[in-house]
Amino acid sequence: MSNEMTDALAALAESRDIPIEKLYGILANALESAYKRDPEAYEYSWVTIDPSTFEIRVWAQELDYDGEPEGPEMDVTPENFGRIAAQTTKQVLMQGIREEEREMKYEHYAGKEGEIVTGIVQQTDSRYTLIDLGRVEALLPQAEQVSVGPRPESGSRLKAYIVEVRKTVKGPQIVVSRTHPGLVKRLFELEVPEIADGIVELKACAREPGHRTKIAVFSHDQNVDPVGACVGARGSRVRMVVNELNGEKVDIIPFSEDPYEFVAKALSPAKVKEVRIDESTATATVIVPDFQLSLAIGKEGQNARLAHRLTGWRIDIKSETQLEEEALGMDTYEGEEWAEGEWVLNENTGEQMWQPADGSEAMTLEQWEAATNEDGDDATDAGDDASESSDSDDESADAESADDAADENSDDSNSDDSEVESETLDSDGDGEVNAEDASPYGDGSHALIDGDPDQMPEGFPVKGNDDSKLYHNEDSPFYGRTKAEVWFASDEAAEAAGFSKPESQIAKEEEASTDEASTEEASTDAED
Repeated sequence: MSNEMTDALAALAESRDIPIEKLYGILANALESAYKRDPEAYEYSWVTIDPSTFEIRVWAQELDYDGEPEGPEMDVTPENFGRIAAQTTKQVLMQGIREEEREMKYEHYAGKEGEIVTGIVQQTDSRYTLIDLGRVEALLPQAEQVSVGPRPESGSRLKAYIVEVRKTVKGPQIVVSRTHPGLVKRLFELEVPEIADGIVELKACAREPGHRTKIAVFSHDQNVDPVGACVGARGSRVRMVVNELNGEKVDIIPFSEDPYEFVAKALSPAKVKEVRIDESTATATVIVPDFQLSLAIGKEGQNARLAHRLTGWRIDIKSETQLEEEALGMDTYEGEEWAEGEWVLNENTGEQMWQPADGSEAMTLEQWEAATNEDGDDATDAGDDASESSDSDDESADAESADDAADENSDDSNSDDSEVESETLDSDGDGEVNAEDASPYGDGSHALIDGDPDQMPEGFPVKGNDDSKLYHNEDSPFYGRTKAEVWFASDEAAEAAGFSKPESQIAKEEEASTDEASTEEASTDAED
């Protein structure tokens, strides 16, 4: 009987992959639990099993008032102990075996976080994918799956990176990932013996799963090329990694302690002309040829973004032309006049409002037009006052001359005024006032652009807020939403260009004309 029990336990231990010593311990605990079900059982008792003879004995001791065992050890094995404990022992034994199996599985995988495992896809849906690892199943959540490319098919073999091992009541729960940068590192360790041996070290890795990965490698042996070791003969080694990643592109660059060289290499495949490092702001300004600018930035900034993650430097990429413009202090809109403020959207009314830069209260379009016209009238009045003062001085000088000399000077003055007026209207010098006579200085009449941007002929200078310069750019978020204005040397030039005055301006001019006529009448009556 003893040999049969020993052989049975040995077979059970082998099938369950549990050491036989632990099985003896589980069996002893099961027999002890069965013994304590007897009402006359000692409170402090234990069971021993002799592995050679399979003799089972129950031992016990008395307890003192403090609950501590005292006195000699007593053999209290019941005569019918085997028949009574058989059923209980079986139940407790199976439970103990299951708990031991769960503990062993957890201990086996708990130390493998950060390692690669290979399994077979069992089930996949929109939430997660189950991967059979043999003894346990691994969970691949949707967030850890590559969103680009085909989904894992049931029955296919898959490599995954262990990110977490959780201990649960039902056993260990293993969470794996296909997007973790560590997956790329472990794949290269499997394919490149130099990395596994420590000759080549993978210093850094930046990844956008499904699109592109950049890795920086360093060789501890001068005779070993780190990039060549990772690429392999005719690209055989890196090709295996790319295939496992479903075609994800991999850039392998040499690591350097020199930040200038490292940043330049990190932007590969773009060719960098110069790198400027600002350690105070951790910024690297990279200068590239004009034709390499888009390649250095990458699609949607992908190449620059990966280079930033790989190097840890904030990277600012500029072309040679941009650098020259900054050095010369050039601005694309240099020479144009911009209003001191900006147009903002009133969230309550949905109306565009002019917000002055000085922080004063925002104005509606009508208020802004009125204020602009008032500023123009003030400038005109100031000019008229200066002209009247000048005329007064001229008259005083003419009073000292003869009457015929005064008449001659008066005729010459009228002729000169006519020529100046003609030159003011005809700003381009073609002999007539037309649509080309737009003034870039904003010193005459202006026409508001509101509506179809195509109504303004090409080349007209635009004055407005900082956003209005984007008014004719269809890619701008301000397209069709901002107010701008084109300035002319005179009202006639504006009308010749096809622009009409705002109704508010016409009404204001009529009112001013009426006031001027009334003033002249009153002056005439006063003289009479």
